[in-house]
Formats: sequence, C-alpha cells, structure tokens
Amino acid sequence: MGETYLRYHDGIETPKPDEDAVIDKIIASMIRESGTTAKRYGHAVRASHAKVSGVVVGELHIPDNLPPELAQGLFARPGTHPVVVRFAQGPGELLKDSVSTHRGMAIKVFGVEGEKLPGHDAPTQDFVLATGPVFPNPDAAGFLGSMKQLELGTKAPEDVKVIVSKMAQAANTLVKTFTGKDTPIFDFFGHAPKHPLAEPYYSQAALRYGDHVAKLGAFPATAAQGALADATLDPGADPDVFRHAVTAQFREAEAVFEIRVQLCTDLDAMPIEDASKEWSDTKSPYRTVARLVLPVQVADSPARLAYADDVLGFRPAHSLAAHRPLGSLMRARLKTYAALSRFRHERNAVSEVEPRGIADVPA
Repeated sequence: MGETYLRYHDGIETPKPDEDAVIDKIIASMIRESGTTAKRYGHAVRASHAKVSGVVVGELHIPDNLPPELAQGLFARPGTHPVVVRFAQGPGELLKDSVSTHRGMAIKVFGVEGEKLPGHDAPTQDFVLATGPVFPNPDAAGFLGSMKQLELGTKAPEDVKVIVSKMAQAANTLVKTFTGKDTPIFDFFGHAPKHPLAEPYYSQAALRYGDHVAKLGAFPATAAQGALADATLDPGADPDVFRHAVTAQFREAEAVFEIRVQLCTDLDAMPIEDASKEWSDTKSPYRTVARLVLPVQVADSPARLAYADDVLGFRPAHSLAAHRPLGSLMRARLKTYAALSRFRHERNAVSEVEPRGIADVPA
C-alpha cells in the first residue's frame, strides 16, 4: 500500500524566483498591521489569531499499530506526549465575536526527539491549524494581494467588520446550498458561528511526512462534541461567546480530537505549491495517526492565557525535519511567523521562551 504514495525528496518544492521579495513585502505589511493594533490596545497582539478562546493542556496518544506509511516522524514510535493547545479567532485584532471569521487551533507537543529544523533546538513540535481544508490564496504572491486589503481593513470601524463578516457568511451559505462546499474566501471572512470544539482544523498546506508528503487535520471525536456540532452560537448576544462556550464545555467534559493525515499520491492532482487546491478524499482519505485528549480543566486560567498570548510562540518552524512545512505558503509562514513574533515580543518587552516541558506551562 505504501508504494502508492508519493515519496518525499529534497527537490520536491519549486519556488518562484521572486518569492523572497514577495515574502519580505508580506512581513512589512503584517508588521505595519501589528503596529496599528499595538497603538490601539497599548499592547502588541498576534498578527493573526489574536483573540484567544481557550488554552488547555492534555496528551497526544500515538498507537503502536500504525502501518509503515503512517508510522513516520513524530508518529513513528508509539507513546504519549504532553501538549498545550491554544484555540483562537482568526483576525489579528481583539474583535467582538460577531466578526465571525475562520478560527485556529495551535498544538505544541512536548518530549519530541529527533532532528529539528534549523534554529529550533527544543524538544517540541508545533502544528498550526485552521478551520477549512484549504487556504483562500494559492501561494505567497496571492496572499500578498489579500494582505494589502487586510492591512487597510484593520483601520476600519469594528461595526463595518461585523457587516462584512455577516455578508460573507450569507454568501457562503448561498453557494454551499448549490455546491455542497464552503467557498474558502467567504469562509475566511464569514465562518459560521459553530462551537470551536465541534469543528475540524487543518494544516491547509502540505508538510513533509517522513518518507512521504501529507496534509494534517484534527477532527472532533467524542459524542459530546458531535452534539455541539448541530448547534450555532449567538455572537450577537455575547461578544465573547466562543471563549465562554469553550470554557463551559471544558468544565463539564473532555474534548478529544483524532489527528489524521492525508498522504499525497500525485503532485498534479494534489499540489504542494497551491494551498488553495483541495486534495481529493477519494484519492487519499484522511487516516488517524493519534488521539489528542484534552481533559476537564479550567480553559481560561488568567496565568495560562497570559503565558500563551505573550510568551509562547506557535510556529511551523518549531518542527522536526521529518515534518518540514512545504510549498510557497508554508515557506512564507516560516519567515513571517519569526519576524512577527520578534516584533510582538520586543514591543511588549517580553522574552519569547520556548518551554522545555509541560511543567513550564502555568496552571
């Protein structure tokens, strides 16, 4: 079965000649955006996924019976790893939840041994995920075009952003009625107000998966989370409804996500340089490689929220070499996350310290 999957090789990426210059322009635009919000709040926040809805700890359980094509990298050896997980809204602003956009789930896995990417020497592996199986833009150049609009939009009144989000939701609902699928750009700006623990999250772009190439996702796996998926929240009645929903659920029940990978079988049909193209589930379904178990706990501990917001960094570059991010969008993320984190920490006069273990995460 493994021989049907694409084999990773070092020349698998095909960057465009002007890509570095494009990424530099993305960084400049996002730092300007971050400067605008830092002046507004008197404190620098993340340039994306700024508003947290919960920070929790738990464990990643890797089984001992994975087939060879799935037993790769972090998942090559069975065992249990501590994790910290941050759930957040998409914008790089602290907006009321009626601006309901895409959402994120960032996972930091501890106790990870093996060759890391250059500049990362801690025993950790980060996976930065978002709602939606694809990204609205295919590559760095496409994102730069969108970033120019996002930078301008940061200065717009919040009520205008509420209207844009509702219009995008309505447009996405209409299109989905006829096609059965979300429209990535509409979903990016107008994601339905679903419970954050009831939705799947995706890497959206590709990464190395040991001997292979894959996309990765986290899928809700308990009956309680399934029940939450049938309801929508009301951000009009509560400007912090997503955080309140997450914290309320963790007071009552654990949340479990299956970590699944979708192995690439064909670079033409499943490209790594175009993050906007969905890989066919028929050609290669998502397959479970681990379970992320997040027990009952306080998900909005002030100390932990402050630590996750101001000290912690979640980056694609915090990675095993075996899970190196791939493609134009990921190469942009490798550079932009580092530059934006440096801006945020310097602006706030806080040192970014990569934790060595779960004991470093406040209760």
